[in-house]
Amino acid sequence: MKFIFHLGQYMLLMKKVFSRPERHKIYWRQLLVEIEKLGIDSIGIVVIISVFMGGIITLQLSYNMSNPFLPSYLIGLGNRDTLILEFSSTILSLMLAGKVGSNIATEIGSMRITEQIDSMEIMGINSASFLILPKILAFVIVSPMLFVLSIATGLIGGLITGPMSGAITTADYLNGVTYAFVPYYVTFSGLKTLVFGFLIASVPAYLGYYVDGGALEVGKASTQSVVTTSVLILFFDLILTQIFFK
Repeated sequence: MKFIFHLGQYMLLMKKVFSRPERHKIYWRQLLVEIEKLGIDSIGIVVIISVFMGGIITLQLSYNMSNPFLPSYLIGLGNRDTLILEFSSTILSLMLAGKVGSNIATEIGSMRITEQIDSMEIMGINSASFLILPKILAFVIVSPMLFVLSIATGLIGGLITGPMSGAITTADYLNGVTYAFVPYYVTFSGLKTLVFGFLIASVPAYLGYYVDGGALEVGKASTQSVVTTSVLILFFDLILTQIFFK
């Protein structure tokens, strides 16, 4: 029953969020602010994590492919497909759910307990649309860009780590990265990233918007947003994989 209540309340909030904006200029300005805050400020952590993960995947593949009958270029191929299909879409989204999601829940929850949201409603402003819509649009827009950036830097991480450790030559690695490329994998993971981007922005916003209490409840909402969003990302990953690869 609790799940049905929250699902219904979430759907009603999204209906309010996507109602027609009253002042487009203000929303446009706020959208740019959110793109910088949620997207541009996440580039550093995306690059660092992706470079390390690309290097680690390359080393793990090389250690587990010691069979001389397996061509070494498969290491580059395996690193590329792992990054595209799971790491740069799903795993990276789980990490961003912690950084971006907790930030959104804390910000909106703090506005709720300090009655700033109530003040906006009294002034006739659609607080749900004004506060949440720019965040959702901003993160849905930047998610595919972070996805592509993660793939590129992950491949560079493998290119640095593989030859440096002696696991694979640069030529074999690059041969594997370009071998048997399937463009559909990028399309599929790009679509997943859009869905995950929507979840990462909307679920924490919902939990923060309905916080009731003080600073302790805001902290709980922030933690709950990370857990709930992570579970939903994995659930939708399972569903989308079943649909698109059936």
